[in-house]
Amino acid sequence: MKRAGKALAWALAIPATLITLFLLSAWIGSAIPRNSDWVAPEDGVEILIETNGVHTAIVMPLVTEQKDWRADFPASDLAAPGRPYTHVSVSWGEREVFLNTPTWSDITLSTIAGAVVSGDSLLHIAHYVRPAPQDHLRPLRLSEDEYARLVAAIETQVLPLAERGRYPGYYSQDVFYDAPGTYHLFNTCNQWTSDTLAAAGVRVGSWTPLAGGVMQWIPNHSLDKPL
Repeated sequence: MKRAGKALAWALAIPATLITLFLLSAWIGSAIPRNSDWVAPEDGVEILIETNGVHTAIVMPLVTEQKDWRADFPASDLAAPGRPYTHVSVSWGEREVFLNTPTWSDITLSTIAGAVVSGDSLLHIAHYVRPAPQDHLRPLRLSEDEYARLVAAIETQVLPLAERGRYPGYYSQDVFYDAPGTYHLFNTCNQWTSDTLAAAGVRVGSWTPLAGGVMQWIPNHSLDKPL
């Protein structure tokens, strides 16, 4: 009985220790800045950083001088193509989690384990009409050059229309596409968001596997000018 008790204690202690180490590493890594001297410009292109508390996304104007996203993410791929969309939300994540967990209650331990070890990836694209800044949708201003670099970073994740699969989204205004890259514990959806922002020159954390590690670098206030 004593041996069984010790074995059970070790079985519980090991995953608890690993989880604690992961959370501690995520806290430290997200606090170490990249592009530490970055300052938001007075003028430029206004984007938003979106979160549901677990996952983050980059929301951009659908059309600017730097980029027209309608060619890459056509509204015709949506269940509701006819709305006057003004913005597009782009995020990257693990295929099985995206496609098979439309609600948190659908998540299973096997799905999580598979994503943590290694998983194929998808882009999640949602179209919005004049999104209003709020706590979970925080505005961020980039210079025109910074936004051009952001666009270039995202374009590396967009496969040509003829070479990618398309999958229905959760609602009438979103869709999934095949994307390059492998999802794992050290390359999560939130790390993708911060890596993409860092490529544009924005100040973000170095390792941000959790949504909070991204959002802590995005001020929680409205910009002076409307989107």
